Amino acid sequence: MPDVDLNLLMALDALLEEGSVTGAAQRLGLSVSAMSRTLARLRAATGDPLLVRAGRDMVPTPRADELRGRVHELTRSAHAVLRPAAAGLDLATLQRSFTIRANDGFVEIFAAPLVAAVTAAAPNVRLRFAPKPDKNVQALREGMVDLEIGVLGASGPEVRVQGLFRDHFVGVVRAGHALLEQSGSGKNAITPERYAACGHVVTSRRGLANGPVDVALAELGLARTVVAVVPGFRAALAVASTSDLVAQVTGSFFHAVRAGQTSSGAATVDSFPLPVRTEAITVSQMWHPRFDADPAHRWLRELVLATCREPAW
Repeated sequence: MPDVDLNLLMALDALLEEGSVTGAAQRLGLSVSAMSRTLARLRAATGDPLLVRAGRDMVPTPRADELRGRVHELTRSAHAVLRPAAAGLDLATLQRSFTIRANDGFVEIFAAPLVAAVTAAAPNVRLRFAPKPDKNVQALREGMVDLEIGVLGASGPEVRVQGLFRDHFVGVVRAGHALLEQSGSGKNAITPERYAACGHVVTSRRGLANGPVDVALAELGLARTVVAVVPGFRAALAVASTSDLVAQVTGSFFHAVRAGQTSSGAATVDSFPLPVRTEAITVSQMWHPRFDADPAHRWLRELVLATCREPAW
């Protein structure tokens, strides 16, 4: 529409509401002559006189009467589109569905308290937790995912990032495992050598058997035997609980699982600090900047942050 000036809608609305060139000019802050020229353009655009003389006054044509309601609604809609979003957010009536992409460990720990918090504040909001097969940010860019939660990897330069909590890895074995036998001094002596001598089950969405622990062991001239690779922490614990294999999971996940076991009976697995140094990890939430100013999305981000910073284990 290269030949259509949408500013004419505002002028037409003023003319039809005021019923005079002078009144419309005052309403829009224009001179009477400028408003007269605008009326001439409107007449040419619509092919109708719109306002005609009736004595000293001007009266609308049938076409102008027909347009009055539609033009007023269009101008109101235009103002609403270009006006900043209202600061207030009515959570009681908010109807929205959010997709959160996260790995199984995060979902098992935080999905229940997050859903409870969302439902209590906004009963018409729905959460969809989607699997996280990789760190590709395309889903955020295309709007298929509202929030991505995990450890920051290769990411788009425009993606917003906020840290939620720091975590670390621990070793996990079945209760009564030989690795937990106490030395003569009464202290656990889980050395790198004893640790590396065990069989291991590791977690990797991509099926990788090696990671930072293997790098740390290699610096000591050691290597472990990875017997199994599973896609999630829950599967790693299941394998470790019924075998002599050593699992490696995050401390947050282990403590959440252990709390559930303790409340339901005797624990089947125990944890121990890894005997080699590994870097702590930061779990973050990531989103596309298109949602920065969206009040509902901002509320969800704040709720996720508050939920993750409350002790969940």
